Amino acid sequence: MLALLVVSSAAMAAEGDGSTLPMSSITVIGVAPLPGLGVERDKLPYSVQSLSAHDMQGAGALTLSESLVRRFAGVNASDLQGNSFLPEVTFHGYRASSLLGAPQGVSVFLDGVRINEAFGGVVSWDLIPEAALERALLITGSNPVYGLNTLGGALALTTRSGLTSPGATFDVKAGSFGRERADITFGWHDDSGRHAFVAATAFGEDGWRDHSPGHLGNAFVKVGRADGLDAWEATVLAARSSLTGNGLLPSFHLADAGRTPGLYDDDRRVVYTWPDRATSRVLQGTVRGTHRFDAESALTLQLFHRVARRETVSGDVDESYARYVEDCANGFGLDGEPVSAGCSLMAGQGASLPPAVINTTTTRQTSSGIAGTWSMHAGAHRFAVGGDVQHGRVRYEQFQQSAGFTADREASAYPAAPITLFSGVSGRSLAAGAYATDTWSIAPTVHVTGSLRYSSSRVSNRLETGEGDPTADDAFAYRKLNPALGLAQQFGSGLTLFGGYSQSTRVPTAIELGCANPVEPCRLPAGLQSDPFLAQVVARTIEAGLRARSWPEGQLTLSVFRTRNQDDILFLRAPQTQQGYFANFPRTRNQGVDVIFEQRLGSVSLHASYSYLDATYDASGRIVSGERTIDATRGMRLAGLPRNTLRAAIDWAAGAGVTLGADVFAASRLATVGHEDGLRADAVAGEKARTADASVGGYALLNLRASWRPERRLELYATVGNALGKRYETYGALGDDFFPNGTLLAPHLAPGDAATARFVAPGGPLAFLLGLRYTP
Repeated sequence: MLALLVVSSAAMAAEGDGSTLPMSSITVIGVAPLPGLGVERDKLPYSVQSLSAHDMQGAGALTLSESLVRRFAGVNASDLQGNSFLPEVTFHGYRASSLLGAPQGVSVFLDGVRINEAFGGVVSWDLIPEAALERALLITGSNPVYGLNTLGGALALTTRSGLTSPGATFDVKAGSFGRERADITFGWHDDSGRHAFVAATAFGEDGWRDHSPGHLGNAFVKVGRADGLDAWEATVLAARSSLTGNGLLPSFHLADAGRTPGLYDDDRRVVYTWPDRATSRVLQGTVRGTHRFDAESALTLQLFHRVARRETVSGDVDESYARYVEDCANGFGLDGEPVSAGCSLMAGQGASLPPAVINTTTTRQTSSGIAGTWSMHAGAHRFAVGGDVQHGRVRYEQFQQSAGFTADREASAYPAAPITLFSGVSGRSLAAGAYATDTWSIAPTVHVTGSLRYSSSRVSNRLETGEGDPTADDAFAYRKLNPALGLAQQFGSGLTLFGGYSQSTRVPTAIELGCANPVEPCRLPAGLQSDPFLAQVVARTIEAGLRARSWPEGQLTLSVFRTRNQDDILFLRAPQTQQGYFANFPRTRNQGVDVIFEQRLGSVSLHASYSYLDATYDASGRIVSGERTIDATRGMRLAGLPRNTLRAAIDWAAGAGVTLGADVFAASRLATVGHEDGLRADAVAGEKARTADASVGGYALLNLRASWRPERRLELYATVGNALGKRYETYGALGDDFFPNGTLLAPHLAPGDAATARFVAPGGPLAFLLGLRYTP
């Protein structure tokens, strides 16, 4: 996989004494999904960001995704599900999300295995063995070598081994909200090249929001042998989590008289409806072998098998009740009766339909595959040729059970209520690809990189709706030849200019194909009804920039990018309904700038980056966004993505084993889902008097950290997240609040009048952690 193979000796020495953040000056990058002979980064025509295990520890973050946000330019995360281990991570506006139904645009690899799940392409961040990670690399653009889902970039995670991390380590910490975490590793190798590595993590918390406990654990084992020109290794990952994701809270209501405070405004710790639990498990095994024919050529083959299962339980407002309230707002009551009869009856006697429902889902996935790459250095050429085949099977089922709400909005199932199948899908997928890439040094300082990948995919589904027999199997085939071409020019002053073009694709997922018929629409995230054809998404990226190391112990990277997505897949409104369906949208566009600056001044290390992102619709059309139908126009912003982000970090080795550090993360305003057009739910286009600002405000967070090494191997440390106690939100969506003031909305009130609210994802409050770390 994409792997950092070599760092400068000066950087490795800095990492070893732990005094400052390391800064690598020369790097060699693997340019294929599997390890092989690398290419110097300054010869590549695209930008790559690197984060070592030492960097992750130094960031003082609780999770991997938080480390990525604090250190990688262009990366953001939303607490859309209300849990830091279940984030929606975005890079240049493209998602690597744990939320089913979210359009995925970043491919994620763990030791060369793509861990975007077969069903929905989701990334199970909670199941990644963070204690075992050696490095994370983020490559920009639609690089075709990394295959499907690489629309905006690829994230490559590599794990440690007994060769690179010998000895025992432990890291234990505890802090706010009952958080406790322990990470333990042990590595070993002998003179014959045999090696072994074990890592384990255990985490638990009460959660900072009400009813939000969670825990997870994982174990990772790697064994192998490196003997002369041959090497092999085998890994096993077992992980399990049980996490609470309490989701969005209604903030102010958009009533004509002004903004009426919602649950979030009164207390950001509360939850809207509950329970909301997700239990996940994964078992993954890999075997990999490498043979070096000589110092200039190598062949790597890898086999893997992955079994994943996720079960969710969610207490929600019953969909039939929600539809009934909407009908009352439109002048209809029970069974289409006039509002005076049906709605008045319900207003006086209470709803005859259950107002709550328990939704449960079960997803079982297996995937297996084989991949290989051959790399060679021949004169002025750096070749890599490879291919992969991956087969996946999935079974998804959603069940419903009638329930009622308690006073604190807990959905409690009626004892005699049956559990019924609402929808389900079983399917298979087969994806195969072959690629070639070559970096050709046409002159000592001029390097051209060309890449080509041919991909072929087949997806077959069988749907169940709970209303009859399963549908017949439907199969869809996708094929595409994707190219990339770029140029890097090096100058003697330490300056490199680069630029290039790249193209990649995303195949529709089962969840999108299962809800793609405007005649048989569905509601997200539940409802699979029909699976007509959807075209694959094609992303084309142009990137240009520079890398500069023109002064001692400092470097600057600047890149400008523009990606246009053809046939993007969006959720559109079905005619004359409150439901929708997935369909291809002609074009969307993501473009922007990243600037990264690093400087080391004696005992002080500085890191800063700024990102500008302009993510917009690039055509006109009617879409479903939140609870509204939006008339999207060319240039309208995509929701949930800040235009401007700034991150800065400073670490000072103060002496006597003491290190002090701080970092700042700032993000500008977000467009709220359902408010991209700037209109309120009940507003009409052109009526400026009825517009309202429901966007999510920008924010800036300060994080602090300190550590003390009484001796080289032992470290005591403390971190403070959100040190100023900033109240902020990371996501917003318009929706109907059926619990204004915490009580059930009377059905004769129109949601668009009294209960249309801006729902937000609350950001975490001030939190501290105290820890003890031992390293050999």
